[in-house]
Amino acid sequence: MHNLINTTDIERELSTKAPQQILRYALENHDNIAISFSGAEDVVLIDMAYKIRPDIKVFSLDTGRLHSETYRFMDSVRNHYKIDIDIIMPESLAVEKLVKEKGLFSFYQDDHKECCGIRKISPLRRHLLTLDAWITGQRRDQSPGTRASVPVIQDDKAFARENDVLTKFNPLANWSSQQVWDYIRAFEVPYNELHDRGFVSIGCEPCTRAIGPGQHEREGRWWWEESTKKECGLHAVNMDKPS
Repeated sequence: MHNLINTTDIERELSTKAPQQILRYALENHDNIAISFSGAEDVVLIDMAYKIRPDIKVFSLDTGRLHSETYRFMDSVRNHYKIDIDIIMPESLAVEKLVKEKGLFSFYQDDHKECCGIRKISPLRRHLLTLDAWITGQRRDQSPGTRASVPVIQDDKAFARENDVLTKFNPLANWSSQQVWDYIRAFEVPYNELHDRGFVSIGCEPCTRAIGPGQHEREGRWWWEESTKKECGLHAVNMDKPS
């Protein structure tokens, strides 16, 4: 069991710091910590963290519905940094039950929450029970409707074990997409080749599409649903309950 920390005070102290400083605080104060990796922001964090602590743990959710380009991207990151990436997969029986009962594309008729719950939320919850803290690439400007208040550190109320504390760090909360890509280009950080074809926010293949000029990056995700519902659940609960 971990001691409760006052994340409000730490958030106040770290809120104006550079991502590297926030990462250094996270890595120096948590041994059992890992970066959640899926997109461009996360590789920027891996690049920054690797320069602080080369043995940084990294994990990625494989929903079984990702683009082939995303799988190649995972391998390019693994090879570039010479690191292990824990690939976390959903429970096969739960996936089989969903597909048998509703088919492979039920989310177009229902909504994406059930499928995401099985393929993403449950395996993430299972993995986070093995950690004391985790690091994500959330930015406030990714989705003004749902992520505008993302703090740089918070008590993760969605995935913490009962009577325990799980600390969540969002070192890029204050950064823009432009800053992320400036860093990627400056340090030649690997990125998903789909970005070169108009994909900005990349998730599962059936639920992701390229966007046009002037569209917000989240418009390419779950485009058939209302904009206020464009979260898979990985972060939504924590946004509803600020630290």
